[in-house]
Amino acid sequence: MKRIINLISHPRAAVIIHDLLMVVVAWFAAVWLIQSISATPFSVNLSPMTGLMLVLLLQGSVLWATGLYKGLWRFASFQDMWNIARASAFGTAAIMVILAIVQGEFVSQWIPAAVIYPALLFILLALPRMCYRFWKDSRMSIPASGKDFKRVLILGAGRSGAMLERELRRRGGFHVVGFLDDDKRLRGAQVHGVSVLGPIDRLPKIGADYQADLAIIAMPSASNQQMQRIVGICELSEIDFRTLPTLQDLGSQATNIGELKRVVIDDLLGRDPVSLEWESIRQGLVGKRVMITGGGGSIGSELCRQIARLNPVELIVVDHSEYSLYRIDHELRSDYHDLLFYSVLGDICDPATVEKVIGEYKPDVIFHAAAYKHLPILQTQVREAFRNNVFGTMRVAEAAERHGVGTFVLISTDKAVNPANIMGATKRVAEMYCQNMNARSHTCFITVRFGNVLNSNGSVVPLFQEQIAKGGPVTVTHPEISRYFMTISEASQLIMQAAVLGGGGEIYVLDMGEPVNITYLAEHLIRLAGKEPGRDIEIIYTGLRPGEKLFEQLFHELEPYEQTTHEKILLAHPRAANWDDLRSELRKAEQSVMRYDTDSIKQALVRLVPELAKSGFNTEPAKVIPIYRNK
Repeated sequence: MKRIINLISHPRAAVIIHDLLMVVVAWFAAVWLIQSISATPFSVNLSPMTGLMLVLLLQGSVLWATGLYKGLWRFASFQDMWNIARASAFGTAAIMVILAIVQGEFVSQWIPAAVIYPALLFILLALPRMCYRFWKDSRMSIPASGKDFKRVLILGAGRSGAMLERELRRRGGFHVVGFLDDDKRLRGAQVHGVSVLGPIDRLPKIGADYQADLAIIAMPSASNQQMQRIVGICELSEIDFRTLPTLQDLGSQATNIGELKRVVIDDLLGRDPVSLEWESIRQGLVGKRVMITGGGGSIGSELCRQIARLNPVELIVVDHSEYSLYRIDHELRSDYHDLLFYSVLGDICDPATVEKVIGEYKPDVIFHAAAYKHLPILQTQVREAFRNNVFGTMRVAEAAERHGVGTFVLISTDKAVNPANIMGATKRVAEMYCQNMNARSHTCFITVRFGNVLNSNGSVVPLFQEQIAKGGPVTVTHPEISRYFMTISEASQLIMQAAVLGGGGEIYVLDMGEPVNITYLAEHLIRLAGKEPGRDIEIIYTGLRPGEKLFEQLFHELEPYEQTTHEKILLAHPRAANWDDLRSELRKAEQSVMRYDTDSIKQALVRLVPELAKSGFNTEPAKVIPIYRNK
């Protein structure tokens, strides 16, 4: 009795009862049609009730087995129609086989039944589902009353736009008044009964005519140039606007097509989605013990997330910041329950810490992301910059060689090319040391260079956003200053790709695309905050900071480069550095670091990186008069 009660209370009970009733109707209707046409009774060696129970048992079992009851009528789809067609055909076949066994032969009179019964059953099961969905969709398409609904224009009438329109109807609270799309073939067409009203550049006029409250950009595959144009049009229309997740978001996060988000600077400056050779990355990292130094930082933490998805044997994260280590530890333990994960609070400049961690965990791959990177700070902190960026790298590299680590990946920067500042010079020395270690070790030492990362800790985007939130002004160092940018996710994925491409000794340079003018960046961040540059938020120029260049370089003139098998990764041919001279200078510099002799450290840096002498170690900013930028 309890089992019967549970069956009746099953959430799909009404659907199952409906379908079994339709089986009865289809069977008796098929039998009646055959008898009417042939004027002879339907011949079966079973009583009508026994035959019906047999049909119900066989057909019901097949309907359940095809997974028909996992779906909802509200979302009936072609997959459900296919399941009904399969179940009707297979059920008919099972019924005919059992009847033939009971009868002892196959009666020719059953042939019409094998055609009529499944056709009737398909209609009786499919038609109510589609009618119910149509009714629900029609109800959802009626705009809500009062202030609880928004009139929406969807920009993009492709597949994503169609899916979004259906999602908004299902969700309620939105009334889609039309689509805008630049494809001329779609003019005058309808998507789910909603008209394509014109091209996207007519948004200001069409938005006003249709009293739109919200514009939603439904183009996940749009390039940054397309997004910049569309966002500019949205800003001119003065209509609130949102966007769907990008293809990269959909691929790397638990995100669905119906999620709306504000347009962020990543959508405008991020490049086309990166196509990675995930199979080679997986083969290079799966089943490996992976260690990440600086794992709580912007790049380090994203590397942790990406590598955790690839199921390493162990993931060891080292960071000297307790709070940063706590955050990534908590995140990984929450999101990856099966991950064997170790977090180590320690300083890479401490030989005892480095020896203990690498000696105990014996990683197969080390991603060395730990470094000081804030250029203006390091310009006056040469001792700490050298100690962390150079000697910290040396400690980890030497321990990796001693303990047989297979691959060591040094994460470097474009500021190591023709360095004009302390940060770039120390990273260049770290590169030189790793290249020489590669020639004298079984460990493969690989260097990866890239430029600025959007929204990384201490970068220009969070600074501008903070200044905008306070009402300005936004401070830019020079009207012509530009930088290369990529997203944190893209940088981390390309680092992993480079790690499995290299055989040792390479300097890989990530293709950073076109440089971005920082004034342009500031203006877009102001507009994305709903304000107008010059009117609501002013931009002032404060002068170049010590050691700051107007333009960054990705390659040195003495480092010819070539294309690799991956279109976004270039190979620079490194300059040779004499090992004996390098070691001699580093021994002297180590003594200077211990004595806190900053003048000697500067002299050592100039000898190691002669390009640095051109900068003169300026500590005063360039003399640029602050300008009020009126737009």
